[in-house]
Amino acid sequence: MGATKSNHFTEHQNELSILTKALGHPARIAIIQYLLKVKSCICGDIVNELPLSQPTISQHLKELKNAGLIKGNIEGNAICYCINETGFEKIKAFFDVITLHVEKRKNECC
Repeated sequence: MGATKSNHFTEHQNELSILTKALGHPARIAIIQYLLKVKSCICGDIVNELPLSQPTISQHLKELKNAGLIKGNIEGNAICYCINETGFEKIKAFFDVITLHVEKRKNECC
């Protein structure tokens, strides 16, 4: 396995990379959309909603949580998941900057 080049980039760039990479799978997009709809739920609820196995859903939830896009609170013997607003605020700020530049430079591209 090759050495990582992440140390060549800013902390902000690496953080955005982790956030956007976590959204790079359609199952994770579906999980986020489901969490937006229901506000919070346990893994079993998502398993009933999506055509994926429980271990697969759990792995996607782990990736989303590690990236900071969802939170999980222990409730009894289950974990209740919900959206982590902070992660999405960072993504929104990044895309706001892009949108601003695109709007300023409409029709100026080669």
